[in-house]
Amino acid sequence: MKQAILVIDMLNDFVTGKLACKNALSIIKPIQKLILTARQKSVPIIYVNDAHTNKDHELNLWGEHAIKSTKGAEIIPQLKPFKKIDYVIDKHHFSGFFDTKLQQVLKKLNIKALIVVGLQAHICIAHTIADAYQWGYEITIPKDGICSFSKEIYRHSLKYFQKTYGAKITTIDTIIKSL
Repeated sequence: MKQAILVIDMLNDFVTGKLACKNALSIIKPIQKLILTARQKSVPIIYVNDAHTNKDHELNLWGEHAIKSTKGAEIIPQLKPFKKIDYVIDKHHFSGFFDTKLQQVLKKLNIKALIVVGLQAHICIAHTIADAYQWGYEITIPKDGICSFSKEIYRHSLKYFQKTYGAKITTIDTIIKSL
């Protein structure tokens, strides 16, 4: 089954900036390892990132963050995409599918399964995999490749993803062995 890696919101503002998640530092190295192996195995890597304008509704709740073309909206240096082979998709909402080109890219690549990593488990990852499920994708979540502001929210999210969307919960090392 053809699969792709979705890297969600691993941006400066969410890792070290305005809405920093201290737990994000622990998932950088595992995600780096996954991305490196995926590139070697020609598995597509798709970065799906907040790239807000000052008019985006989300800013009313979370304040100004990840404004398009600012340092805060840049992917962290440790996970920079390769321009010629990776895909980068901007989003203005929690879901990577809502009002973006993600579905068209996945369809063009004939992707049937998604491995989802990044931030925040209970917000952008949750909304993205909810839509992925509705589109019929098989979903895999490496527990060492996502995080949230708290361990409690993280644990709840993993259980919810498994029960509600049939997500396979595993580890990055296990995924790497199967690529």
